[in-house]
Amino acid sequence: MEDGLSRTTVHSYCTYVRAFVDHCTLRGRSPTDELTRMAADRFSVKYARRRGITDASAKNFIFALHAWSRGLRACGVEVPAWVPAKTHSLPRPLAEFVDHLLAHRGVRRVTAARIVERVRGFLRFLRCRRRSIKRLRLADVDAYVLELGARFARRTIAAVCTAIRAYSRFLHVTGRLARNLAPMVISPRHRSEEEPPRALPWTSVQAILRGVDRLTPAGRRDYAMLLVMASYGLGGAEVRAIRLEDVNWTAGVLRVRRPKTEQEILLPLLPAVARALTAYLRGRPPHSPSRAVFVQLHAPRASAYGGLSQSAVSKVVAKRARAAGIQASPIGSHTLRHSHATRQVELGARMKVVGDILGHRDPRTTSAYVRVALSLLRQVALPVPL
Repeated sequence: MEDGLSRTTVHSYCTYVRAFVDHCTLRGRSPTDELTRMAADRFSVKYARRRGITDASAKNFIFALHAWSRGLRACGVEVPAWVPAKTHSLPRPLAEFVDHLLAHRGVRRVTAARIVERVRGFLRFLRCRRRSIKRLRLADVDAYVLELGARFARRTIAAVCTAIRAYSRFLHVTGRLARNLAPMVISPRHRSEEEPPRALPWTSVQAILRGVDRLTPAGRRDYAMLLVMASYGLGGAEVRAIRLEDVNWTAGVLRVRRPKTEQEILLPLLPAVARALTAYLRGRPPHSPSRAVFVQLHAPRASAYGGLSQSAVSKVVAKRARAAGIQASPIGSHTLRHSHATRQVELGARMKVVGDILGHRDPRTTSAYVRVALSLLRQVALPVPL
C-alpha cells in the first residue's frame, strides 16, 4: 500500500506471484533465481494463453513480478538483476569518431553523444536504402533531410545536418569516404534569436503551483519539483540531476549541475523550497535505488523508484499546467526556466546575474529574455502616429 497501489491491485499482484511460484516449483526451479524480466515475459505469455487473457492484461504479470523482485531485494533477499546491464559499445568507426570529436574538435562528451545519436539515425536510414558508407552520395543526404522535414522543425534538422557534416568530414579524413561531402551538406537557415523563449506570465506560474494537490505523494513531489524549477530557473535535465547529497540542509545551500557546461553552481536553499522538499522527502519511496531527489513513486512500472526521465518531467509540467487551466502551447520542461528568467529581467536584475544563474556563457543568449519582458518593452514603445 505504501507504493500507491489499491487493495485490488495488491490482491491481483499476489495472485500472479503465487502462479509464478507454482510454475517454477513444478519445473524444479527456484522462483527467486528465475525472477528476471526475460523469465517474466515468458511466463506472462504462457499464463495469458492458458487463461485466454489479452496481451495488454498480461503486462500486469510483469509489473507484479517486478514489484516482488524489488520487495525481496529491499528485505535483503538476493535476487538476480531484473534486466542485465547493457554494454553500450559503439561500432569502430563511430567510436573513433567520438575520440576525434573529443580530441580534435573540442567537443564535450555529452555533446559528442548527442552528435553520434544523430549520426546513428542517418546510418539507419542508409541501411534501409541498402546504401553503404563507401557508396554514400549527396542524394542520400538530401533524401534523409527531406524525410526529416516532414516531422521536425528547422532547428532540429539543422543540428542533424551539422552532425552529418562532421561525420562525413571524419570519414574522408580517415580514408573511409573518397569524396568529402561536408561542404555540400547545406543546413536550413535558423537563427537562434528568431523566436523568443516560451515564457509564461508569472501569474500563470503561480496558478500552476497553487493548483497542485499537495495531499498526495505525487502532488508533493510535483509541487517541490515545479517550485525548484520556477525559483531557480532550472531545466528538466538540471532538476533531474539533483541528488540527495546536493541539498545541504545545515548550510542552507542547493548544489546544481549544468549538464551542458558540466559546471556546478551553489544556490541558496530558499525557505519555501526547503519546506516543499521536506514534505516530499518524508514520503519518498524508502527503497529507491536512485540517489536522485525526484523519483518515480509507483511500483508497477519497469523504472519503479528510479529517477525521472526528461519526458516525465515535461509531462508533469504540462499536466499541472492543464489542471490550472493554462492553455499556452507548447509547455515543456524549459517553460518554467524561461519564465523565471523573464521574471528576473522584469524585476530589474542585472543581465550578468541572470546569465550566471542560468549557466549562460554568451550574454547574447540571456538578452533574448528582454524581448519577452513585456513590462519593460512597454516603456520604450513609440506612439503610433495617427
